[in-house]
Amino acid sequence: MKWTDVYDIAIELTDRHPEIDPQYVNFVDLHRWICELEDFDDDPARSGEKVLEAIQMAWIEEAAD
Repeated sequence: MKWTDVYDIAIELTDRHPEIDPQYVNFVDLHRWICELEDFDDDPARSGEKVLEAIQMAWIEEAAD
């Protein structure tokens, strides 16, 4: 997965952290958790606030389903 795979990352985060309310996750933890995903293979430095925000919003949507 790459940073652009917003929805795939959100699904993985939902599966990996079911006890977490994504609405309250800070970007430092979010970045670390994404980089720790088994299928994630992108440069950690390529993320930015907009990308992390998009992933967080997708995770919120995924967790609500």
